[in-house]
Amino acid sequence: MSYLRKLFLSIILLTALSCTAQEPTNRAHCQNPNFDKKVSSMISFTVPTINPSDAKKITNVVYLDAREKAEFDISHLPNARFIGYNNFEATALTQITKETPIVVYCSIGYRSEKIGEKLLKMGYKNVHNLYGSIFEWVNQGNQVVDNQGVTTKKVHTYNKKWSKWLDNGKGEKIW
Repeated sequence: MSYLRKLFLSIILLTALSCTAQEPTNRAHCQNPNFDKKVSSMISFTVPTINPSDAKKITNVVYLDAREKAEFDISHLPNARFIGYNNFEATALTQITKETPIVVYCSIGYRSEKIGEKLLKMGYKNVHNLYGSIFEWVNQGNQVVDNQGVTTKKVHTYNKKWSKWLDNGKGEKIW
């Protein structure tokens, strides 16, 4: 192989590697190692991740739900604001300053990461993706509420396939 061809292939390889987001060594984790592996394979780590216990320690945090309205209505984190995914509702950002701590979540973290990327591009500076999202929140024993603000065990698991990541007994699986 000629020198120029080797050089060209090396440049292509280095460019491809530099464009791929690397999984951070110091990141949030899920309690279930299999779920943790699934979540880490689904997201790109383009938005800083946070686990539920650390998210709960943040004062004046705003939780944004990046699922669809039917999922949100079944249950969501207390005081969370619906922001959606397919029909992202930027109106939910009204009265949120660019410095306000924001934690975005969905079912496992994929959709919330995409919405988190949009928020960062919009100039929000303190955005986190809830690692394992509502599934991990409930798996760690945290409460969720329905659209009336009443505590519930119901969790919309997106579909039957994804429901396996909500630990049995932690929540009632709805899809």
